[in-house]
Amino acid sequence: MKNKDIMSSEVTSKKDKMINMIVLVLLSLGAVIMIFPLFYMIMTSFMTKNQYLSGQLRIIPNPWVWGKYAEVMAKGNFISGILNTVKVEIPVLLIGGFTSSLAAFAFAKMEFRGKGAIFMGLLATIMIPFAVIMIPQYVMFTKFGWTDTLLPLIIPACFGNISMVFFLRQNLSSIPNDLMDAAKLDGCGYFRTFLQIFFPLMKGAVGTQLTLWFMTIWNDYLAPTIFLRSEKNWTLQVVIRSFNTYYSIQSDYALIMAASVIAMLPTITLFFCFQRVIIESVAISGIK
Repeated sequence: MKNKDIMSSEVTSKKDKMINMIVLVLLSLGAVIMIFPLFYMIMTSFMTKNQYLSGQLRIIPNPWVWGKYAEVMAKGNFISGILNTVKVEIPVLLIGGFTSSLAAFAFAKMEFRGKGAIFMGLLATIMIPFAVIMIPQYVMFTKFGWTDTLLPLIIPACFGNISMVFFLRQNLSSIPNDLMDAAKLDGCGYFRTFLQIFFPLMKGAVGTQLTLWFMTIWNDYLAPTIFLRSEKNWTLQVVIRSFNTYYSIQSDYALIMAASVIAMLPTITLFFCFQRVIIESVAISGIK
């Protein structure tokens, strides 16, 4: 009887190993398929025209051309695009991050009439695609005199991000309400309670959301395309689009790829630096 159990367990373990091996191969294949376009983009930025227009798939440049990155950085509109994007990032992340965390604290720990209905109403706005509201927004911002400035990208975002509010609310829900009662006994008001007790406890979640929000703003293309007309106000992604329009006619794809590689470096660096914090914060918040 014991021999049969041992044999069956050995067969089961062999099946499990085989299944794990197949899953590993499939996942590895999927990873290669996903990473290959990124790798090929980087390699193309070092190729000559003859190499990527030859009609053959060449992965490794021969010879290597190193001048495209310096050529991209020498373009004045590329540097101004980075600076304009940073001008949007700083106030949005500082002010919008604070207002979002404050709203999350209110929805998680404060009691007021209509809290659930208001929160669900805000949460429902996530379902509305930007394509539905971009024309009304454009008309409204035109009447305000904000079009062709960075204000349409900054002012609305400073009032908060509902995705960040939802995430932080979930994070705060895991913190005991006893801290709120203890703060009341010590004579703390709501704002002081938030600032001195709850905000330090959710720094990890706030940092995670600000990192993700940074990536969203950095890669935003549609809104700047709609609201910005002057070249001096273009953000980075609009500048890259202009590169694609102008240099693709000249078949200078290496320069376009070099600009794209430079543009994605900050987001990739941020993700790899904070990936553990991001995963842990999502796990703690219970979002799947």
